[in-house]
Amino acid sequence: MGLSAEKALALKCKANILIAILDEIKKKRYTQADLVKVLDEHQPVVSNLLRGKISQMSIEKLLIYADRLGLSLEVRKTRSRSRRAPAA
Repeated sequence: MGLSAEKALALKCKANILIAILDEIKKKRYTQADLVKVLDEHQPVVSNLLRGKISQMSIEKLLIYADRLGLSLEVRKTRSRSRRAPAA
């Protein structure tokens, strides 16, 4: 894809948050009009969120949306198999 490791990691994080948000929206059967109110956001932004167009959204903004939907997200520490140890 041509992304740096940092940008790829940020995109993966955003995608995981989006999945949690979309699952909650589906579970609660929110309409776009409902989400405009709940997320305190304009309709075009809500539409982009629902279509997965999050490239221009920050991780922070997605976390705010998750919070407004009543979600509590956590980061877990795991070991990455692809990560190389620094040279000594």
